[in-house]
Amino acid sequence: QVQLVESGGGLVQAGGSLRLSCAASLRTISRYTMGWFRQAPGKERDFVAAISPYGTNTYYVDSVKGRFTISRDNTKNTVYLQMDSLKPEDTAVYYCASPKRTAWTTEVDDFDYWGQGTQVTVSS
Repeated sequence: QVQLVESGGGLVQAGGSLRLSCAASLRTISRYTMGWFRQAPGKERDFVAAISPYGTNTYYVDSVKGRFTISRDNTKNTVYLQMDSLKPEDTAVYYCASPKRTAWTTEVDDFDYWGQGTQVTVSS
């Protein structure tokens, strides 16, 4: 089992930046893919970005490519999401997640452990 706690959300104007952090405890995350997802009001939870255990592979949904960067520091058991050039349509609750298995995945159903989420609001 792993406990995930997100932080860094807030209110920002369009074009601004935020850096989200996800601190893990109870289990080291170094062997696992880690992912960021988001859920806007009235919508399903969608994949945003994922990173392989040692950071060699990353994957992004098309809508955030070139604007968001996922990274990790396994010595701190923490994953980050740097969000630049934010747009109003990026407004959502952002969740960090980890699967039970060590295989690479970007499928929301493969992620078993979730944080409580952090709100990101981008004003126009």
